[in-house]
Amino acid sequence: MSIAFGIFSVKNGKKRLAAKWGNWVIDLYALAHLGHFDHLDIKKSVFKNDFLNDFIALGKTKTNAVREVSEAFLSNEQNLENQSFAHHATAVELHLPIRIGDYTDFYSSEQHAFNVGAMFRDPANALLPNWKHLPVAYHGRASSIFVSGTNFHRPNGQINASDTTMPTFSATKRLDIELEMATVIGKPNLIGNAINIDQAEDHVFGFMLFNDWSARDIQRWEYVPLGPFLAKNFFSSLSPWVIPIEVLAPFRTPAETQNPEVLPYLREENRQCFDVNLEVYILPKELPQQEFLISKSNFKYLYWTVAQQIAHHTVNGCNLNVGDLLASGTISGKTPDSYGSLLELTWGGKNPIQLTEGISRTFLEDGDTIVIKGFAEKHGSRVDFGEVRTTVLPTMI
Repeated sequence: MSIAFGIFSVKNGKKRLAAKWGNWVIDLYALAHLGHFDHLDIKKSVFKNDFLNDFIALGKTKTNAVREVSEAFLSNEQNLENQSFAHHATAVELHLPIRIGDYTDFYSSEQHAFNVGAMFRDPANALLPNWKHLPVAYHGRASSIFVSGTNFHRPNGQINASDTTMPTFSATKRLDIELEMATVIGKPNLIGNAINIDQAEDHVFGFMLFNDWSARDIQRWEYVPLGPFLAKNFFSSLSPWVIPIEVLAPFRTPAETQNPEVLPYLREENRQCFDVNLEVYILPKELPQQEFLISKSNFKYLYWTVAQQIAHHTVNGCNLNVGDLLASGTISGKTPDSYGSLLELTWGGKNPIQLTEGISRTFLEDGDTIVIKGFAEKHGSRVDFGEVRTTVLPTMI
């Protein structure tokens, strides 16, 4: 079993760095005071922090050492008995683990890009001419990213559903999810210095589950010519745990061959993705305690790898910082049950999802809860990403 890193607090307590170990939340500040990390030359104050950023900035040599020491100690079950540093997951509050400086959202799944293009253009011209030559992305809003368990109000905006000359102002009627993974940057680059694709993964600390909520009717009216704005910036949901990239080494898998060949700065000798199972559940307002599985996808369904995303992001000299977030874009597989958005699962709202007798959905209703879960599993080894859980509240206007 491997640990994940996060931030937690107990009732009326200050935030501290945490390690997820099964159903336990381990207080790393307490472990530090017990002397477990003394040989690593790390200040104990690093473990008593509101965010992981200072810890991540120590570099992989030290963060991996903390992980390995913790895993070795926690593997002995007797070390968990009646210890003040070990809290049951239900007894703590989990917080946003990263102070996010900048957030970039990519568009890296070919099947998702094809599905959207086929719906809004035509299948013969589903992908725009640039799509297979560069990892398309846009700069998102970091301030409205919140941790799992934080709910949000249905957003409002301009809508022009009937393509008339005058739009209307209302709450979105096409509230959607986007099943994504987020890459946490762990090593900065200087302004003007591009990151070579062969060193790109050295700049990755780890990965998290991500839900990039979208208002499709607002998006349809506003996205030309500069892309989505109010349709995306109102809220995004992030899991509370970061899985270090090194933990996923056993779950690497070959990435698909790219055709046509990409430009030299995007070429990889050994293209790899990560085999991480992703699931989306809906708890409808009518049955708020019952989960209905609506999608099973996988992190490996990416045309553009994480290394390519980083190489392209910085090829013009753009600097990345510790704690920056790069989202994958909606991850969809080739079968309808693996699509990563309601837009695709219902094919633009034409085919409602039947949850149970008398309950169906095209887009989300007030009171609905969405849960995204993720895990990697192979040869008896399992890495649990936890979940992202969010409930839709009524509009405030």
